[in-house]
Amino acid sequence: MRKTAFITGIRGQDGAYLSKLLLEKGYEVYGADRRSGDSSFWRLRELGIERDVKIRYMDLLELTNVMREVEKISPDEVYNLAAQSFVQASFEQPILTSDIDAMGVLRLLEAIRMIRPDAKFYQASTSEMFGKVRAIPQNEETPFHPRSPYGVAKVYGHWITVNYRESYNMFACSGILFNHESPLRGLEFVTRKLTYGIACIRHGLQEKVLVGSLDSKRDWGYAPEYVEAMWRMLQQKQPDDFVIATGETHSVRELIETAFGSAGVAIGWKGKGIKEKGVDRKTGKTVVEVSAEFFRPAEVNILIGDPSRAKKKLGWKPKTKFRRLVEIMTEADLQRVQGRLR
Repeated sequence: MRKTAFITGIRGQDGAYLSKLLLEKGYEVYGADRRSGDSSFWRLRELGIERDVKIRYMDLLELTNVMREVEKISPDEVYNLAAQSFVQASFEQPILTSDIDAMGVLRLLEAIRMIRPDAKFYQASTSEMFGKVRAIPQNEETPFHPRSPYGVAKVYGHWITVNYRESYNMFACSGILFNHESPLRGLEFVTRKLTYGIACIRHGLQEKVLVGSLDSKRDWGYAPEYVEAMWRMLQQKQPDDFVIATGETHSVRELIETAFGSAGVAIGWKGKGIKEKGVDRKTGKTVVEVSAEFFRPAEVNILIGDPSRAKKKLGWKPKTKFRRLVEIMTEADLQRVQGRLR
């Protein structure tokens, strides 16, 4: 019998890739979208699946709306990918972030508990919950110390998922995903802002890219591989929580050097601290500047995950290495910008 999946956050990077994966596996896929000024489904369109996903308008801020949609769809699997997911914005909108990323999870879980208790539930947790890390690398037992309203809200979403699993015997899992990127990443994230900025620089549309801390380190993986891990979590006999990561960490500085290198530009560095600049070694032009605007009130300096449990229990492991990931993103944006100029 054909399974039905309900995905919140359908317009996002993960929502698009997960939809494609589930459609290929024969699922009927419903996507929840809140009515807003941005009604673009460009990611679904780019993957060629825009007409295959059934869109339902639902807002995690409205419990009765959530309950009605769960009742109408009666899903076998629910993937909660919806969030205010930009860390910097969470400092400007902490209450909204908490209402969506914390209470939104509770509303969805409560609707499932009351209406479709046999449905399997996936919660998109995040490495930002570790924040000021207590151990390196971080695994499922590492204590949380979030450093942003986003991270704090996600900790609540994580623990309320555990609580519903233990209290009501629901099949509820959390995937603690470390940074995962792709050509479908939003421009507000440093990876995509960088690769798109490089493409614009190459085509004379802008002069430089502005970034925050050059020395922050992250564990960056490839998004299409990470959504497969989400699906695998809901195919297990028993629900559990899993760290999904590569086990490698790289600095923003390395990211910049690799991305520019993928576009044939060698980067050198001049200055220190907030005045440090990245310079095109061939032309001498400044192409990267550090801006205080992109520093967080409380920084997360290093994240690196230990995916051992996922490898052992899910049979999952990352395949795309850091350098190849950056190349994929840079090449995609060079083609996008070139196509826009034709």
